[in-house]
Amino acid sequence: MFGRARSTLGALFVALVVVSAPSGALADDYWQCVPFARLVSGIQIFGDAWTWWSQAAGRYETGYVPKAGAVLCFRPTGHMRLGHVAVVSQVLTDRVIQISHANWSLIDGDRGRVERDVTVVDVSPSGNWSEVKVWNDPSRDLGTTVYPTYGFIYQDAVTAASAKITAASDAAVAMAQSAASQVAAAVRPGSAPMQMLNQAADSTDRIAALIQAATGQAPADKKDTH
Repeated sequence: MFGRARSTLGALFVALVVVSAPSGALADDYWQCVPFARLVSGIQIFGDAWTWWSQAAGRYETGYVPKAGAVLCFRPTGHMRLGHVAVVSQVLTDRVIQISHANWSLIDGDRGRVERDVTVVDVSPSGNWSEVKVWNDPSRDLGTTVYPTYGFIYQDAVTAASAKITAASDAAVAMAQSAASQVAAAVRPGSAPMQMLNQAADSTDRIAALIQAATGQAPADKKDTH
């Protein structure tokens, strides 16, 4: 259910960006596929479209399953030597999606136009989206051309996740050191054993809560024991 909710939000985000653009900005201006994909998806990668896949390594999650808001990265071909990038606006089936992209079809004799909700079909033998057919507006058909792709670049940033885990790890270490100091301080002549156990348990609970918050896990219910 969470995955479906994220896909729905991704589709709404794409639609919102396209619709909320200044009047005429997407229709009248000349758009290249790269700045358009960057604007709509929020994925901050620069350079030619075919370089996005290698640039995404270590920075963004990548894969071979379509998700709304993800960027489909096309491999360069003879007549498309710089590659192409397009943003998934909606997932219809496991092998049919809709994309929004720029500078693809020749519309009214002009290049650089934005096309919304264009149908793309996965025609790869193994169903991994490595080969697709794209709707061509002038011909009103998918046509016979098969385009090779690298896969999908998702909006989830690897760097942000890694930074969060690293920060949580550092905080957990600091908390553990603090707990050790508390236990050491409690172990002194005249200290009650129950006081030592309570201090250690309190520190352990705080460490567990910190780890659960970092990993997104819900804290386990505490049960009374008798």
